[in-house]
Amino acid sequence: MKKLIVILGTLVGLCTSCGVTKQVDAVSKVDYSRNAVLYEVNVRQYTPEGTFNAFAEKLPYLKELGVDIVWLMPIHPISEKNRKGELGSYYAVQDYKAVNPEFGNMDDFKALVNKAHELGMRVIIDWVANHTGCDHAWVTDHPSWYDYDEYGQLVSPMDWTDTYSLNYDSKEMRAAMIDAMKFWVAEIGIDGYRCDVASMVPTDFWEEVRKELDLIKPVFMLAESSELDLTARAFDMVYNWPAMFVFEDVVKGKKNASDLAALISMQVQKYPADTYFMNHVTNHDRNTWDGTEFERLGAGLDAFVALTYVMPGMPLIYTGQEVGLKDRIPFFTKYGGYQQENNEYFAQYARLNNLKHTQPALLAGQKGGEWKVYETTANDKVLFCGRELSGKEVLYIANLSNEKVFFDVKAQLPQGDFVEYFTGNKLNLSESGSYTLNPWQYGIYIRK
Repeated sequence: MKKLIVILGTLVGLCTSCGVTKQVDAVSKVDYSRNAVLYEVNVRQYTPEGTFNAFAEKLPYLKELGVDIVWLMPIHPISEKNRKGELGSYYAVQDYKAVNPEFGNMDDFKALVNKAHELGMRVIIDWVANHTGCDHAWVTDHPSWYDYDEYGQLVSPMDWTDTYSLNYDSKEMRAAMIDAMKFWVAEIGIDGYRCDVASMVPTDFWEEVRKELDLIKPVFMLAESSELDLTARAFDMVYNWPAMFVFEDVVKGKKNASDLAALISMQVQKYPADTYFMNHVTNHDRNTWDGTEFERLGAGLDAFVALTYVMPGMPLIYTGQEVGLKDRIPFFTKYGGYQQENNEYFAQYARLNNLKHTQPALLAGQKGGEWKVYETTANDKVLFCGRELSGKEVLYIANLSNEKVFFDVKAQLPQGDFVEYFTGNKLNLSESGSYTLNPWQYGIYIRK
C-alpha cells in the first residue's frame, strides 16, 4: 500500500452533527466487539494444504496483524449431488454437525478454536440456514422440511442449483436447525455466526436462535444483509453493502463525496443506536465474481480502506487483503494459498488496526463517538468527517476524486491541536485558510 501523503496546511469546516439519541436495540453486545477487527478466512485457499491445522499455524500471524474476530467460511461437508465445479460450493451443506474432510476432522477444528482463544481471538463460522445441499439427509428423512414448486419439485433458490430451499413453516425443521447451531457453541466453543443470506430466512427464527445461543454464552452474530429489522433482537452487525457500492460508484464518477457522506449520515439516523455496520472494500463474493479491490477501486483504494476504520462500525479484512493480494480467489477449485508476510500492506493494516484498538471515538455502536460531517467549498470531492467522544476526536479528510482540489472551509472547527496518525505531523485547527489536496490524498488526524 502506498504511503499516505500528508496534507499540508490547516483545515477547518462547518460541522453538521448527525448523531441522534434513539432507543437501544435489545441485543446485548459483547465488550470485545466494540473495537474489534474482523478477518474472513477462506480455509481452502488460505494455505497450500487448505486444512484446519495449516491455518491454525497462521493464527499468531493474524494476532500480530491485530485481528480480533476470525470468521471462517463454511466448514461443513459439501454435497456431492449437483455439485458445482471440481470441489463444490462451501454453501451447499451436506451435514450441519460435521466438518468438511477436505479441511480435517472435528478434533482439528476444536484445536483451532482453542488456539485462537489462547491468543485472545474469537471464532465465528459461516452458517447457511436458508437451504441445504441436495444430498443432505433431511431431503430423504424429512421431505416436509423443504419448499416445493407447483409441480411438486424441490426448489433451488436463486441460481444455486446445488441446493434446496428449506421450509420455515416447519416447526420441526426450525428446532433441528437451532439444535445444530447450539451444538457448535456448546460443544466446540465457537463465539457466534456469520449467517448467509440472512434476510431470506424469517426474522423471528433468528430472534429465537439468538435467545437460545445467549443462554449458552454471549455470542456475536453477523447478518449477510442490510435489513433494519434484523438488528433489533437477532444480530449485532449487518453488511454495509450500500457504502461499498458507493465507494465503487465514486471511483466510476457516478457518485461523489457528498453522496457518501449523506449515506453514512442516513445510516446513523435510521438504524438502532447500537447497530454495527460491517465496513469493507472486498469479501469472498466480490473478490471472486466482481474483481479484486484493486480492480474495483483503483487509485481510491487506500482512501476507502482508511475510511472503513473511521466510519461507524467494524472493519473487515478478507483473505489475502492484508498483503495486497491481487488475484481473484476461485470458488470451486483449489487456489494453492498465498504468501503471508509482513510487507508494506501488512504494516499499513496493522497500523489501522491499532488505530481502531486505541481510539475510543472509533468504538462500534452506541459507545462510540458521534459521527460528524464538516462542510467545505468542495463537498462533491472532499470528504471531511470524523467521530468525537468526550472531547476526543478522530478526523478523516480526503479528496475522493481524480482531480486536484482547491477548497476553502465554511466555519471553524473546535479548537485544538491534531496530529496526523501516520506521520505525527501537527495540525492546528484553530486557524483558517485555503487548501489543496492531490487526487485521492487523505489523512487521519487525532486530537491530542
